[in-house]
Order: sequence, then structure tokens, then C-alpha cells
Amino acid sequence: MSEHDSGAESPPAVETVDPARLRSCLGRFATGVTVVSYLHDDEPRGATVNAFSSVSLEPPLVLVSLARKARACSLLEDRPFTVNVLSSRQIGVAMTFAGRPDDRAVVEWEMGRHAPRLRHTHATIECTPWRSYDGGDHVLYLGRVEELAIRENEPLVFHSGNFHRRGEGLDQSGRSTRCSAPTAAPLDVEAMEELNREYVTGWI
Repeated sequence: MSEHDSGAESPPAVETVDPARLRSCLGRFATGVTVVSYLHDDEPRGATVNAFSSVSLEPPLVLVSLARKARACSLLEDRPFTVNVLSSRQIGVAMTFAGRPDDRAVVEWEMGRHAPRLRHTHATIECTPWRSYDGGDHVLYLGRVEELAIRENEPLVFHSGNFHRRGEGLDQSGRSTRCSAPTAAPLDVEAMEELNREYVTGWI
């Protein structure tokens, strides 16, 4: 009796997810934009990252995801770091730390208790290393929050390959008072792919 005749079911076909389509789909999730900063050779360094999330309040933990091929990835192992949440005026800073220097960008550092941090941000979260995990072509770094700061300015937002400023809120029925947040600085497709491939970690 054949396997087919015995009633055994064939395993379901495994569909291959197209990486470009996956990136485009994941880019529909609007995020903030951060620069993860740390010390290397006693100099402040940083990398633009939008794959950042909170993990725990007790203990206070956050997570950043860095591409293995990113220069910052190996340097962050067992090293304190600061998550700098960028303000809407810091597009040039985001581009600079993504490897596309903007001559107009103003990059000002100050030293925190554990790691360097940028000035003029929307918020800063200073961390000591907690754990690191295999994340496929990324490494997931968890940090314990040691210091934080919040500033009253507008955050920088990233959605579908473009930088945005925060839009207006929702009305009482849940409808947006604005169709979309105004675009602050669109990126052409070639530039976006280059940033994602060479420097920017996360789902851009």
C-alpha cells in the first residue's frame, strides 16, 4: 500500500518569505528613531537604530536589535550604552549615525554616568548590559535602565521609508484628526536600501 493510499498527509509546503516584501510590510509599523551610543577607545560612538522596545519594568529592561554586519554590533557586547530617542529636529543626526553624514547636523555629546549621550534629544535611556541573544542576522541586546531623561519637544517618527513628525491625535470616536503625519524628509528607495543594508539596524 502506498503512503498516499494509507491516508497519511503530506507535510504542508513551506513558503519562502521575500525579504524585500517582509521589510516593506514591517515598515508599516511606525516607530521612533534612536541612536544607540557607547564608548569605544574612549571616544563616543553611535549607530542609528529603530528596532528598540521596552521589555520589563521590574527590573527595568529595554532591548535594541543590531545587525550582525553592523560595525556597532560586536562593540556593544558587555558594554554600557545609551538609547537616544531623537527629536524631530534631528533628522541630520539620524542620517549621520546611519553612515550618511549631514554637514548641517549638530552632534553634541555629554558623558552620562555609564555611557555617552546626545544632547537635544527627545529622551535618553542610559543602560548597563543585561543579556544578549541570538536574533538570526541580528543580535538582541538587553540593557538595564540606570538613568533616564525626558524633554518637552517633538519626537522623530519613521514609517514606510520616510521620516515624519508626530501627527495630531484621535477624536473621541477614534478617527484621526489628520490623514497622516506630515513627511519631514522622504528617502528615495535606493538610499533607504543602502541604509538598511550597510548601517541601519531594524526594520527600515
